[in-house]
Amino acid sequence: MKLELVYLVLVTTVTAVMWIPYILNLILVRGIVEAVGYPENPKPLAPWAAKMKAAHANAVENLVVFAALVLSGHALDVSNGTTVTACMVYFWARFVHWLAYTLAVPWVRTIAFVVGFGCQMTLAWQILAR
Repeated sequence: MKLELVYLVLVTTVTAVMWIPYILNLILVRGIVEAVGYPENPKPLAPWAAKMKAAHANAVENLVVFAALVLSGHALDVSNGTTVTACMVYFWARFVHWLAYTLAVPWVRTIAFVVGFGCQMTLAWQILAR
């Protein structure tokens, strides 16, 4: 399997499990009945869990772009050191973004986001320059 696809699977898997900590907080804060229901006045999540939920939503939004670029590159047989590096850096940038967002580290969060975006644009450039 090409490394770009390996990183796509890794990014997707990490994104798929990002919800677990904040859902556990939801259950602890609201109890299982309210956590699975639709309470009228729900108790708020812990601040870290609310940030983690927002970071997860951001990861899902960006996964769509990353996956489309990786799969397009794969379909067009665009694979080189630049695309592999972009995918590897993207994985770590998104992981750092998730942690920095959760822990409210503003500069790190923003830098990680911009690095991830740069990786997406690098993939797009490699595909379009083909």
